[in-house]
Amino acid sequence: MDTPDNWRKSSYSGPGDGDSCVEMANNRTQVALRDSKAPARATLTFPTGAFVTFIDALKPAHSTVTDFARFRG
Repeated sequence: MDTPDNWRKSSYSGPGDGDSCVEMANNRTQVALRDSKAPARATLTFPTGAFVTFIDALKPAHSTVTDFARFRG
């Protein structure tokens, strides 16, 4: 994945100034994650389908979160 320009911070950034979080960027085929405290360091990149499957597995059975549909392209 080329360096994405659409990085955004997690909505669970934490208290205070919210600098202890993960940033995410995506395109139609891939999702990239990086540490917001060290954005120039390593980036993890996943195929979109694998990332969606991973996130779905993390959600509790009673979850009402549906926002992950936008990562499917």
